[in-house]
Amino acid sequence: MLKNPKKQLTLVIGMLLVLFLAACGSGSDSEENAEDSSTNVGEEIDYTITGIEPGAGITVTTEKAIEEYGLDGWQVEQSSTAAMLTELEDAINNEEPIVVTGWNPHYMFTKFDNLKYLEDPKGTYGEEEQIKSLARKGLEEDKPNAYKLIDQFNWTLEDMEGIMYESAENGKDIAEVSKQWVEDNPDKVAEWTEGVEDVDGVSIELVSTPWDSERASANVVAEVLTQKGFEVTITPVDIAVMFEAIANGDGDASLAAWMPRTHEEFYKDFEDNFVDLGANLDGAKLGLAVPEYMEDINSIEDLEAK
Repeated sequence: MLKNPKKQLTLVIGMLLVLFLAACGSGSDSEENAEDSSTNVGEEIDYTITGIEPGAGITVTTEKAIEEYGLDGWQVEQSSTAAMLTELEDAINNEEPIVVTGWNPHYMFTKFDNLKYLEDPKGTYGEEEQIKSLARKGLEEDKPNAYKLIDQFNWTLEDMEGIMYESAENGKDIAEVSKQWVEDNPDKVAEWTEGVEDVDGVSIELVSTPWDSERASANVVAEVLTQKGFEVTITPVDIAVMFEAIANGDGDASLAAWMPRTHEEFYKDFEDNFVDLGANLDGAKLGLAVPEYMEDINSIEDLEAK
């Protein structure tokens, strides 16, 4: 045991100094580790927004968003809707970061109830949209009953998303699900067919896009038209071709025009050459979406900052 008070004091001071330096070093390491763990979201996902088909309205708008928000180095991975959903599901199952192009109506928000839209302060994606019905000029005179039914067709997000979800989750053909939906919703169908007379084999061509949302509306209307005696053809095409076909009279009608933002350019190119029948669905929306566990990413602006 040490008897010398000076030596005791020196030993105590030395021990305190060692403990102090160790604490400082530990704090520094913790801060460094914290900084290392705060990985940039862009780096984690290779500055990639998981998108869908080239030429789709949301793909074009997302490319504009990258430019308007100054997201240098970011890109849209153009693939297919199915591929995007597969990547989204894999990321959510593993709680990994991902940014996807999202829109309603679509069953992704039913299947993945932890998705959230990123705020869009610059308004690049616009406000809520409508899906409109378009008809070729002369359709009302040539096929008045088809024109009247298409003009009266109107339904909700829940209607469309229910068909899409049932088809996707149970592996059923969307035409089959649409036929069942028509059978299960006689009151709505009665509103669309009010004043519409039966015909005998009159042909009608609906021009649409190949997306599930538009496949749902086209098949529902096709089923109702068929029950009224029409012979219906559904022709899926690219967006630009869809507008051109109606404007040129190559197709009779379309139920798939997203306005006022998504298909604005195509609409303006041909608006003098078709009849706008108005909205068949209100409340459509599109933007960028992420899982809710990405708590620090709430706005498109956060993609650059985080």
